[in-house]
Amino acid sequence: MSRKCLPTLVLISTLFVLPTVIHAAQTVTSLRLLYPSFAGSWGTAWIAKEAGYFSNEGLDVELIRVGGSTRMVAALLGGSAPIIQAGASAALAATAAGADVVIIGSTGTVSPFRLMARAEIKQPSDLKGKKAGITTFGSTSDQIVRMALKHFNLEPNKDVALIAGGPDAERLGAMSAGKIDASFFNLSTAPIARKMGFVDLLQIADLGVEVQGNGLATSRAYLKTNRDTVKNAMKGYLEAIHFIHANKAEAQKVFAKYMRTNDPEVLETSYQNYVKTIPRKPAFTPKGIQFILDMLAPQMPQAKTAKPEQFFDASLMNELEKEGFFVEMAKRYPAK
Repeated sequence: MSRKCLPTLVLISTLFVLPTVIHAAQTVTSLRLLYPSFAGSWGTAWIAKEAGYFSNEGLDVELIRVGGSTRMVAALLGGSAPIIQAGASAALAATAAGADVVIIGSTGTVSPFRLMARAEIKQPSDLKGKKAGITTFGSTSDQIVRMALKHFNLEPNKDVALIAGGPDAERLGAMSAGKIDASFFNLSTAPIARKMGFVDLLQIADLGVEVQGNGLATSRAYLKTNRDTVKNAMKGYLEAIHFIHANKAEAQKVFAKYMRTNDPEVLETSYQNYVKTIPRKPAFTPKGIQFILDMLAPQMPQAKTAKPEQFFDASLMNELEKEGFFVEMAKRYPAK
């Protein structure tokens, strides 16, 4: 073959290869995924991003923290982000009110929250006449505080005033300043609260109730028109759960980055809470959804007649099951 022919061959080869390269580049889908706080219980999306599980599925995911699940649902409905990692209560409330929100993947049936109070609150009855902080009205923390007060035979906004106080850090500051007397904190924040002198009153898990945990939500419209994208996001998300269970040290490094702490007690508590409350193979719990609907009913009449099946779409999870995804995950990340 003469040297004169080589440039021509190279050009022809390039013309055949180039479309393939361009096509591969075009298959990367960019999207935003929102999460509500720096608690370790939200670490699934962090790991999926940092370990490359989203990118392995052809997704360029931008993670954005938006304080409070209620605000994230509003952002979803407003078109700011197509997928959110949110607490179930806000998603259920929006759907019951007629909004296009659907839970597509859920993690756990145990609520990872503790009710904590200022040191002068010695027992639950001492809360009467006091103020309890929540993230925002309609949020998961709002429903949890109402549930706890009901357990203590206290009526919200009659016996105990509910105050919207923002994320954990802001409510810790409000408790320290005496602006609120009690609040619910995730198990990642609880060690910090104890160091500040606050005391435990109740862990929701101790009540023995089944509650639909946090997870991924989108709109039915987006799921219909972008099913492959949503399914790929789900696969990356679920692989991250398996990774966390199987790789404590690596998971804690990512937790430290997103939680902005190197406190070993906080990181250990966060990790142990995660693996104890979030199963490798998440499942929807109609009973847990019904529990939340019952909690919403006094403020939202639509919740009284709603059925749990209205609020989630298990089709993607079922597809992955049939395709052997969870069998593959179990092999790739064996239990220790």
